[in-house]
Amino acid sequence: MKVDVILGLQWGDEGKGKIVDVFTPRYDIIARFQGGPNAGHTIIFGGNKYVLHTIPSGIFHPQTLNVIGNGVIIDPLILYREIDKLREAGMEPKDNLLVSKRAHLILPTHRLMDAALESGKGATKIGSTLKGIGPTYTDKYGRNGIRVGNIADHDFNARYEKLKAEHLEIIRHSGFDYSHHLLDSLSFDTYEEKWFEAIRRMKELKIIDSEIFLNQSLDAGKSVLAEGAQGTMLDVDFGSYPFVTSSNTITAGVCSGLGISPHRVGIVYGVFKAYCTRVGSGPFPTELHDDDGEKMRVGGMEFGSTTGRPRRCGWLDLPALKYSVMLNGVDSLVMMKADVLNPFPAINICTHYQSGNELLESFPFELDDQKIQPVYRKMKGWNADLDNCSQVSDIPDALAAYIQYIEEEVGLPVDILSIGPDRLQTLER
Repeated sequence: MKVDVILGLQWGDEGKGKIVDVFTPRYDIIARFQGGPNAGHTIIFGGNKYVLHTIPSGIFHPQTLNVIGNGVIIDPLILYREIDKLREAGMEPKDNLLVSKRAHLILPTHRLMDAALESGKGATKIGSTLKGIGPTYTDKYGRNGIRVGNIADHDFNARYEKLKAEHLEIIRHSGFDYSHHLLDSLSFDTYEEKWFEAIRRMKELKIIDSEIFLNQSLDAGKSVLAEGAQGTMLDVDFGSYPFVTSSNTITAGVCSGLGISPHRVGIVYGVFKAYCTRVGSGPFPTELHDDDGEKMRVGGMEFGSTTGRPRRCGWLDLPALKYSVMLNGVDSLVMMKADVLNPFPAINICTHYQSGNELLESFPFELDDQKIQPVYRKMKGWNADLDNCSQVSDIPDALAAYIQYIEEEVGLPVDILSIGPDRLQTLER
């Protein structure tokens, strides 16, 4: 068996969580392969809304196992907030949730370091979620981190205190005053106390050698879907650096984030919005600062699931989309939030970038909004409600033409179309 992949093709927030939830009944295992609680995957069904930050989006299907892979970084307190909310909703995630021993832990001081680093950048802030993502990955690659499998070690507390002391020394040298800094409205001492309580509670979970489990499952004929977080344009190597996340968000990250070989990667599903959004700082060629951008933000409820910050909105960017498709080896496209463009009588699509006298068709090394201007093709909008569309043949002709143009430009089929936030508002083409 192969591992199929679902990942984002833009700057994150594409709607991957919904599609993973829709696809889950087809798979035995859903495995998250990178990122941490900076992710916010929203699933809506039965009139209820759920937001997941660490737990895979297949958790709502009790017959499917959900694996937090080795490439994910975990804040135990945030993880248990998720678990407790699911339990309040009548679910028991412990029954179908597995956690890799090799996943690294986010310490409370990682979050302090994140705040200190972001504060020190002033006007050049990257727009961090302040969840400790960058500092945790820094410790991981500096061979200084603490992993989930270390929770059971007799010297766990001593290792924690040693790393904490190193972090606090770095923060003091930065000049950042952390004495009054709050973590999720809690003092550091209170957060740390709750963090250790969550560490104790983690021992009730099934903590496994996930790379062995996943490969043995594939050998046994089990179907696996790998779930990505953030988006391709936030990849630490290939995204709009330095305004990126700290992990590899592309298909290649599946291999290192789950411990599977490249030849075991199957179908790659690339998820993108019918328009573009971005949270935080960084270049965004098609960003709109007018009423159209605000209409997208309000209609699409474009506010960060993790931070609550308003997302920047703009027209679809084909050069960036083609670049993402190339990097990921995408087989099938999934277009989200077509309904958000319902009220637009006309829609623009960026087909190229203009840089001086040069017309660029591909995504450049340096993406500078001051030097690069989008070149648009204008298309007729469908200017109609999609609520009564129960099958693809029901969609307006203008929407069908919009999809066909994207398919022709990208060279791939749009096989899934989302026309609303609920899991039922999903059409297969």
